[in-house]
Amino acid sequence: MKIKFAQTIRNYDRKNLGKDLVAGLIIMAVSIPISMGYAQIAGLPTVYGLYGSVFPILLFALFSTSPQFIFGVDAAPAALIGAALLDLHIESGSKEALAAVPVLTAFVALWLFAFYVMRAGKLVNYISAPVMGGFITGICTTIVLMQVPKLLGGTAGTGEFFELAEHIAETVGEINLPSLALGVAALVILLIAKKVIPKFPMAVLLMAAGALMTKYLPLRAWGIKTLDAMEPGLPVWSLPDFTAVPVREAVTISLSVAVVIMAETLLAENNFAQKNGYRINDNQEILAFAMGNLAAALTGCCPINGSVSRTAMGEQYQAKTQLTGIVAGLSMIVLLLGGTGFIGYLPVPVLTAIVISALLGATEFELAVRLWKVSRTECLIFAGAFFGVLMLGTINGVLIGIILSFSEMIIRTAKPARCFLGIQPGHRHFRDLKEGSQIHAVEGVLIYRFSSNLFFANIQVLKQDIEDHVTDQTRAVILDASGIGSMDITAADGLGILYQSLKEKGIRFYMTEHIADLNEQLRKLGLGYMIEEGSVRRTIHIALKDMGIKRPYPLEGGVDNDDRSASRKRADNRVQEFVWAFGAETEEQIEKQILLQIEQLKEGGDVENLLHGRWSHMEAMDEDEWLEHLEEHLKEIVNISGKDEKTLARRLEEHRREVHDRIATEHPELAERFKERRHVLDEHLKQRRPEVYELVVSLREKEETDLK
Repeated sequence: MKIKFAQTIRNYDRKNLGKDLVAGLIIMAVSIPISMGYAQIAGLPTVYGLYGSVFPILLFALFSTSPQFIFGVDAAPAALIGAALLDLHIESGSKEALAAVPVLTAFVALWLFAFYVMRAGKLVNYISAPVMGGFITGICTTIVLMQVPKLLGGTAGTGEFFELAEHIAETVGEINLPSLALGVAALVILLIAKKVIPKFPMAVLLMAAGALMTKYLPLRAWGIKTLDAMEPGLPVWSLPDFTAVPVREAVTISLSVAVVIMAETLLAENNFAQKNGYRINDNQEILAFAMGNLAAALTGCCPINGSVSRTAMGEQYQAKTQLTGIVAGLSMIVLLLGGTGFIGYLPVPVLTAIVISALLGATEFELAVRLWKVSRTECLIFAGAFFGVLMLGTINGVLIGIILSFSEMIIRTAKPARCFLGIQPGHRHFRDLKEGSQIHAVEGVLIYRFSSNLFFANIQVLKQDIEDHVTDQTRAVILDASGIGSMDITAADGLGILYQSLKEKGIRFYMTEHIADLNEQLRKLGLGYMIEEGSVRRTIHIALKDMGIKRPYPLEGGVDNDDRSASRKRADNRVQEFVWAFGAETEEQIEKQILLQIEQLKEGGDVENLLHGRWSHMEAMDEDEWLEHLEEHLKEIVNISGKDEKTLARRLEEHRREVHDRIATEHPELAERFKERRHVLDEHLKQRRPEVYELVVSLREKEETDLK
């Protein structure tokens, strides 16, 4: 296991220096209220929150492979340690707590070292984007709810959603309006600045403004809280007193905390890495966590975690390397040595607004919206991870996330993409029958493609699909196994049952197109007889040849399958591109494309280009629908181009006639269907643009009269 030291700051690009320095100073400033608050939650004096923002951050920055992630005193470990102290009957803030917390932190570090040796970070690769997004959003939302009471003039909340909601409700009853006004004003300014001037360090300006307001205005008299002032000085390094906590309790409590730190931080790190296009070394990150927590234990602090809020703040101010974390740690040293007096002037509502602003930027509710449009299942997984963290806490949220990830994987593989294949007349390649009406099944043969490894959860899907489509005319079933790389014993048993069932009905079964390794698996799983009986063939074509079916293959319905000329094949390949590409959104997309071209027309484009569309080689059916949509915009096109309405309508009809003639030549079998479809499109036009419909009909009638 090769350790990379200071990886993100090697060969440093000086153009990033200004951004990293500013971001580091902002993160240090933002860490002041966050760290002090979480130290209290963990049962320690507030100053230990600042101590935890020095050496743990520096060590993490030197060992981390993430260019942007920041370590620091955070909600989840602090809450877990605080809860553990209650279970151990140790009073928060007491001498016993000061002795016990470093012991628990030391055991957390030891567990993380063990995870590093075991390479446990690979487990995070099995957690999907919806789970990661829901998890991060849940954490951010939880911390925001913790911070809301501080805007109202109260103290930070603890616990899960219901405890937090109850605390907010209680704080509302004792609301301090000046505090709320100052906090909301700061939050609004930050949110506006993030959109209008995203690169400007508004957080620093607001903190400076807040300190000046405290000095020159009676904020405290108005009930607005400020941070507590503290004596200068750095933390003292010392070994924890391991007798302060029984070993059994220390091992079990620290294990749960270490798992949360590893899972939560790696999830968050990978989320940021994925979003920003870089990769991290999961295993070395665990080593960085361990080193940071070792430093925390030796300086008397609670366990340290990756901080989403600090990282989001760094991202907002374009931090590029771990120099940001180093600057944050070193500047905290300077603050502790000579600037602690400044801390007492910082208004809590302003700092709370800064934290909330950063957290809102780190949430991924937009991902949930995307998932809802694409996959309701994945959206529900996002919601499960989100509410798991929000309602049940981080540990349960981690467990729910992992369970949901594996459940999603099983669901996906249990119902994989599959289809029945056929041939386009005159062609050789097998294609999905649902692709279009021009694809026909080979007479008496079911060709079935299954795009997943076969195992206990999906073998019944394969069997059911085939059994449901077998008819009295079926002579053979050919399994296109190109997407099958392996199978388990349950799948093998099921495949064997299907094979024998079809054999009893006089139906041949072939397995084709798969990798050679699968044949070895078949033999080991007891299906070698299928190979011996000639039912395992290299290609679909060979399987058909084995049945005595030669090219050109007979197609269902007696469809002519004579070989086409090269020009005819090119014509055949012009399928309905819009329908194939956009599916149910076809009409919407055609309309969108037309509107884009109309905009170009305003800038001096050619009207003739409108007739042919933005897509080259559109199929005739697509062109016809394109023309129908153009007719709906006839008056708009006339106004922009200055052309005569009748002339333009006549040109549209001429082009439609060209399309019809092409269909009659290239696809005579579709000519009648085209006429029927044309009638449907005319009805649509009549409903949407009756005036244009009347014009088109009158032109057609005139044309027919002229021909007579």
